[in-house]
Parts: sequence; C-alpha cells; structure tokens
Amino acid sequence: MEIAAHRYGLPGPITNQAREVVFAPKSGPLLYAGMALTLVVLPWRQRFIAVGAAIGIDVVFLLVRRAVGATTTGGHPFGNGALWVILGLAVIAVTRRTGRERVLLLKGVGLGLLLVAGRKTGDLWLIITSKTRPAVLDPYLATADHALGNPSWLVGRIVTATGPIGFNFLDFVYGQLAVAAVVVALYQLRHVAVERRFPGHHLVRTFLVIGVLGPAIYMIFPVVGPIFAYGNGTEHWAAVSLWAEAHPTVNWAVADLWPQTPPPVNTPHSIPFDEITPRNCMPSLHTAWATVIFVHSRKGPRILRYAGTFWLIATLCATLGFGYHYGVDLIAGVVFTLTIEAALRTYDRGWDPSGAKLVAYGATVFAALLVSYRYLPLEMARHPWVYGPLLLLAMASVIYGYVRTTTSWEPRTAPVPQPQTQHEPA
Repeated sequence: MEIAAHRYGLPGPITNQAREVVFAPKSGPLLYAGMALTLVVLPWRQRFIAVGAAIGIDVVFLLVRRAVGATTTGGHPFGNGALWVILGLAVIAVTRRTGRERVLLLKGVGLGLLLVAGRKTGDLWLIITSKTRPAVLDPYLATADHALGNPSWLVGRIVTATGPIGFNFLDFVYGQLAVAAVVVALYQLRHVAVERRFPGHHLVRTFLVIGVLGPAIYMIFPVVGPIFAYGNGTEHWAAVSLWAEAHPTVNWAVADLWPQTPPPVNTPHSIPFDEITPRNCMPSLHTAWATVIFVHSRKGPRILRYAGTFWLIATLCATLGFGYHYGVDLIAGVVFTLTIEAALRTYDRGWDPSGAKLVAYGATVFAALLVSYRYLPLEMARHPWVYGPLLLLAMASVIYGYVRTTTSWEPRTAPVPQPQTQHEPA
C-alpha cells in the first residue's frame, strides 16, 4: 500500500503514521485507543506512568505549537504523546526485556500500531477506489433496494427531521466506531497482564481482517452511496453538521432525489463519477464492524452487552440515515462479517468441519448476493414481496448458522449431581 500510494503521488500509511510523531495527528482518539491496546500487557502501575507520560508529551506539543504559531488544521491537537509512548515501549522491549517478556511487550506494541495502521491503510484504499474506478454501479443497488422498500430514503427523511441534534449524535457514534471496538477489546484482553499471554481470539483480529478484505470488494463492486449518486452530497448536512466538511456531488448525480423521492424503476446501468468520492458502499464495513462489536460484547457484563446493541442499532441508523449506504449494503455487510468471524474461529479450531461448512455457506451466500445485485436488480424491484423476504431470509440463515455452530463449540457444563435423601425406617 505504501508503494501504491507513491505511484499516485500520495503519502502511504507508514509515511502518514511516521509524520504523526511530530505533526498534528489526524485522529487523536484513535492513537490513544491504540495506546490502550498496547498497555494491556503492563501492570497497573506502569499503565498509569505511561498515560501520564502521554498526556505530558501532548501538553508540551500544545505549548510548542502555540509558541511557534503552528496550526492543527485537519488534525487533532493531541495524540502525539500516545504514539511516543507506544514507540517508547517498543524501544524498551528491545533494549530492556528478554525472552517471553520481550515478545509479549512487542505484541502489545504491534497490536496498538496495527489499529492505527489499519485505519490509515483503509483511508488510502478509499482514495485508490476513487482514482481507479471511474464508473460506479449505484443504479443497480438503488434498483435492487426497491425490494427492501428503499430504507435509505425512509431513514434519511427521519434523520433530516431530527435536525442538528439527531444528526450530530449519530455522527459522533458513526465516527467513533474504532474507539467503541477498543472498549470491547480491552474487556476481552483484561487478563493479559496477569496471564502473560493473549487469548486465542479477540475482536481486534476480526476488525483488522475486515479492513483488509473489505476494500477488495469495493474494487469489484464500486458504489458511492445514495446521497452522492442521487443527492447533492454531504452538502445536504452542511447546515446542521458541527464538524463535517461539505462535499457537493450534484453535478455527477443521476438526479437530486435523496431523501425525498425514491428513484424510478428503470433498467440500471453504470454511471461515471468524480475522482474524489470513495467507492466504499458494497459491503457496508461500518455495519460489518458494528456487527463485530455486537458479537464480541455478548459475553461481557450487562452494560457492555447493552452498549454493543446500542452501537449496532445507532450505526445502522447512521449508515442509512446519512445516505451513505443502501439497504442491500447492510445485508451484505452482516453476511460478510459473520463469514470472516466464523473463518477465524474455525482456523483456531484446526478447521473444524462444522465451521468449515459455515464458512463455505457464508461465502456462497455473499457471492450470491453480489451476483443478484448486479444481474437481477430489475426483477428484484418488480417483485419486492418475493425478493425482499428472500434477501432477509438469506441473511437470517447465515446468522442462524453462525449462532448454532458457535454455540455447539461452547464447553458444556455438566449438571451438579444432587445427593440422594436417605429415608430413616419408621
């Protein structure tokens, strides 16, 4: 990805991450989330020292920037300290630790840096999709979405009606998905410092694999989303957004219809689009990541389960209500996620036959969805009462298969034998 970025005259993910050692980071919360993942390998006393060092370094950076008049346009005024601490722990691991302790600390450092690098790699993927895929397939998905009742148009009108409060609340939830994932991951990794080892499977693994594989589907099925292909772009939210930048695309849109008027049912065809808007709809990776958070929060305490459910529902509302995705994107995102999650868990079990069957079934359903969206959208739109339930049933079958298979893998607790009552003779 670094080499590919330079071919397009862009800084690669490694270059961008190295720049944040000194320059204002693009996402300060993400760097602190990465540092939190790294700190799971340390005892509490050392964690407090590391957090204090990160905050102190950020304060120094803030004072220096003010003294020299440096701006943080396009970035956050904090986060450098977290990156310095992560890199400092890497140096300590190499110079002051040996054996298993060195390996454990380097794994923690790698986990934190991978979270940040994954985000930056994903951002670069989006730029590449916009530059290498001049035509998009939005009319196919918009037509197929009639089978589901055009949910993006419906939820888009609801979010528009809520005004600044509803939009900015959902926008915050939508933008902090990685931080929510880290909260669940920290719960899963809470015993690492004591046990001196990482668990076999945790949320971050699935999160990163989704980020690696998802953009490959973007290249196969390039789609920009209803607000761009059938609206005026994020300019629609300019009047209510507190921080989002307006990106008008009405000159490229098929028509300015979103969210008031669903598109007519016509024979779909690909359309040219600008070289700026990412082709990042099919599948919906925000739905995929929110589904991972939901799945991995099921074994946590009640508050974590409630938070995972809330984040999934809010993310689904945001992806549709902001006009970033069609309903069919979300169905594909759920199937995509559970297939990857099943594959990782099956791999840990030595390719258990039941898991391998589930992975094959999920991959088949996902491929069938893509093929149907591309070659049967007109039929789907003309017979919504047939294809709508079929789409939901296909997704439900993968969910059922995942729950049934993974439940069978859980250790069974044998019932405690009850002592027999001895009856005394009368």
